[in-house]
Parts: sequence; C-alpha cells; structure tokens
Amino acid sequence: MNEPLSNSAISKLKRLAQKLEPVLFLGKSGASDSFMKSFDEVLGQHELVKIKFAAFKDERKTLAPQLAEKTGSQLIWIVGHVAVFYRQQPDPEKRKVAI
Repeated sequence: MNEPLSNSAISKLKRLAQKLEPVLFLGKSGASDSFMKSFDEVLGQHELVKIKFAAFKDERKTLAPQLAEKTGSQLIWIVGHVAVFYRQQPDPEKRKVAI
C-alpha cells in the first residue's frame, strides 16, 4: 500500500474531488469481481475516483476501507453516499493529479 498522505495533500484531493462526478456505482451485485476490475482500471486511468453507493448505503463506512485495501488505493473521504479514492500513477509522466 502507498505511504500515508499528508494533511495538505488530503485537503487538496478533497478540493479536487468536489468537482468530480461519481464514475462508478456500487449496486445490488456489490463488490463483484467485475466491479473490482472496473474500479482498478478507473483508478489506473484517473487516480482520483468517486464511487456512489447506490446500494449498501448503510455498509459504506465498512465497505469503503475494504475497497481501498483491495485496490491498493487510499480512502480520502466519505461524504453522504459517496466515497473518494486515490491511487497515484506509478509513471510520473502519466500522473493526472499533482500532490
């Protein structure tokens, strides 16, 4: 897993995330293999990703950290039924988010 982010980096990511729309929706099928594959691909493309909990709304506070652990990302924020995740692109030339 990545090293912990500084408070200023987390604040910056939260500001950037406010402008984003959810890219994935966690529905009735839950964190299936296909959902996890899609989530991993989206993290690789965008680095900063919002997921909306369309189902499992009551479990979002326990599911979100599990999703982060499985994808090697960091849970930045949970607000309402939305969670924000960040995973830095290993290739500096492909990075979209500078923190």
